[in-house]
Amino acid sequence: MENTSKRTSWQVAEIQLSYTSNMKPSQRPKISSSKDAYDILRQCWNESTIELFEEFKVIFTNRANKVLGLFQVATGGITGVLVDPKLVFIAALKSGATGIILSHNHPSGNLTPSEADLNITRKIKAGCNLLDILLLDHVILTVEKYYSFADEGLL
Repeated sequence: MENTSKRTSWQVAEIQLSYTSNMKPSQRPKISSSKDAYDILRQCWNESTIELFEEFKVIFTNRANKVLGLFQVATGGITGVLVDPKLVFIAALKSGATGIILSHNHPSGNLTPSEADLNITRKIKAGCNLLDILLLDHVILTVEKYYSFADEGLL
């Protein structure tokens, strides 16, 4: 019996993992407290939008708590931002991070975490536990102040 089926040729995308830093390891800032994280975040936040709409960013660190990089996960509206945890973990794994610090701003100036803030923190913490990545903090920031989940015992 002849094989009459035709061979199908498949083309698939190649996935490459890379992390490129333009900074020497000795020059990376070290985070030792929530204040250190807030200071770094404030330098990276756009002054003209911090009181306009919410953004969600993540700082990635190595074992020595030195900053590997910062990734903007999502931009939202005036009262919220939709965060896809998969994007957080893609960036964390790509950078080889062993620790992450979640952050987002509250344009209203109110630092009280919302139920959505608490839920996304729990969800990302569960994923971190599976991947052996430490969730070091979740910082809510405004122009003048910040709120640290770690300092408040919410992690």
